[in-house]
Amino acid sequence: MENFSFCQKPKVLVVGAGPIGLAAALEFANFEIETLVVDELSEINKASKAICWSQRSLEMLNRVGVAEKFIEKGSTWKKGRVFKAEKEIYNFDLQVEAGFKAPAFINLQQYYVEQFLIDKLEELEFPVLRRGHKVVDVSLTKDNRVEVRIENDQEVYNVIADYVVAADGIRSTIRKAFELELQGNYFDEQFLIIDVKVDKSFPLERKFWFQPKFHDGQSALLHVQPDNNLRIDLQLGPNVDPDSEQDENRVRARVDKILGSDVDYKLEWVSLYSFSCKRIERFSHGPIFFVGDAAHVVSPFGARGGNGGLQDIDNLVWKVSSVIKGKAPRALLDTYDEERIPAADENILNSARSTGFMTPKTQASIDFRDAVFDLSKTMPFAREFINSGRLSQPYKYIGSSLVSEDDTSFFGDGILPGQSILDAPICIGRKQTWLIDHIAIGFSVVAFVDEEKTAISIPQYLDKVCRQLDLIETFVIVTSKRLNGMSEKLLCDTTGLAFERWAASDGSIYLVRPDHHIAARWRATPSVSELKKACRKSISL
Repeated sequence: MENFSFCQKPKVLVVGAGPIGLAAALEFANFEIETLVVDELSEINKASKAICWSQRSLEMLNRVGVAEKFIEKGSTWKKGRVFKAEKEIYNFDLQVEAGFKAPAFINLQQYYVEQFLIDKLEELEFPVLRRGHKVVDVSLTKDNRVEVRIENDQEVYNVIADYVVAADGIRSTIRKAFELELQGNYFDEQFLIIDVKVDKSFPLERKFWFQPKFHDGQSALLHVQPDNNLRIDLQLGPNVDPDSEQDENRVRARVDKILGSDVDYKLEWVSLYSFSCKRIERFSHGPIFFVGDAAHVVSPFGARGGNGGLQDIDNLVWKVSSVIKGKAPRALLDTYDEERIPAADENILNSARSTGFMTPKTQASIDFRDAVFDLSKTMPFAREFINSGRLSQPYKYIGSSLVSEDDTSFFGDGILPGQSILDAPICIGRKQTWLIDHIAIGFSVVAFVDEEKTAISIPQYLDKVCRQLDLIETFVIVTSKRLNGMSEKLLCDTTGLAFERWAASDGSIYLVRPDHHIAARWRATPSVSELKKACRKSISL
């Protein structure tokens, strides 16, 4: 049974129960923050919508306990192939090196994503999810909280929340209530999106065609989804008739050309779309924070929409939680804009460039693309300019006010402060596990040990650090292979990949933020006062 008083005055109200809003609620649960989630839809939308989820997103979802279920159900892929007409001109591997818990990408229909997140949410006391509850009015109170008027089939009621996370999509009610406009570019190209269920398996890879014969010289994209479903995107150009293009006979004629006559299939979903590359000016408005499509929109090419939204809440939730718990000043909340607006701009820029290459509008753009295609036949460097969608990457908060200046002894090797951590296989005793599973929710320190004397001094040092610095909740110690067996509590880097990826040596120390981005690092063990200074900087003190 719901706690009525909590639901009327939650610490955080999340508006929108899509992947971004649900993941935000689960992240707040990790920090034990009482959260209410409302969504105007009474049930999950069965259209597949977003399907492509990156390694970084899976690592974030690992923290809330759902990544393994995603990976088990999803179609894992890392290879992409690009064609000009029917000839392959370029291919890429997104995860050349093994040794990560999460794959480079999985394809998983949005309705599965939402259901898995809801299943996890229902295991917890908080958050509470209310479906069929629509926001009809929003205002700020005198004490700078948010009063939200909500209606459902039975009643109209008010909720007063300390903070609101607006995850209610491109048609955001919260955004409209404050008359905030998405600004940027609209692209008039129309694309046909088709999900088909086939009777045979296809290779787990991404295929993109420029000017294929089966589609009148325009672009086409194919992804493999679970349950033998294929996602097909077809460029149609501007000014097409929506009803005509979505006619079943016309759609089937297009699919037949792509799959061939020997493949039986069923149409699962057909839709027509165009897209924009836009964002609102600021994502933070007092106690209200906009995330995902409510804050910014991009084209689907590159999978930067849903993955970018997950990175938003990855950045936001720990900051709001730290302020609620009194561990950080309210000034920390200002850094959501500082860090996520440049990230959104990077996604918008990449999205716009992909669209410009796929649908060139000027003679100069056409000439450039033709030259790239011609050169790519014999010149490998030219293939880097072929742009069928630069796929989502974690944003690097290098230069952020929360990130300490780098220890110059690193000379740029390994993971720079501001970048997200890199996973590696490690062992505890004889059990193989993953480094990301041992880096805590909250601030943590990762120490690397390569000498026996350091293996004795580092635990003593870290015990002292945790006693003096309340912000640091835990620490982990990674040892080199030749120290294996010294202690079953140490994480043994039997492959050497952790040391290599982190550019670590004996005594190296890393301060890791709750979103698993590096706040500071030292080649050799720093003094406690140096670590304290970096901690204060990382929460805007």
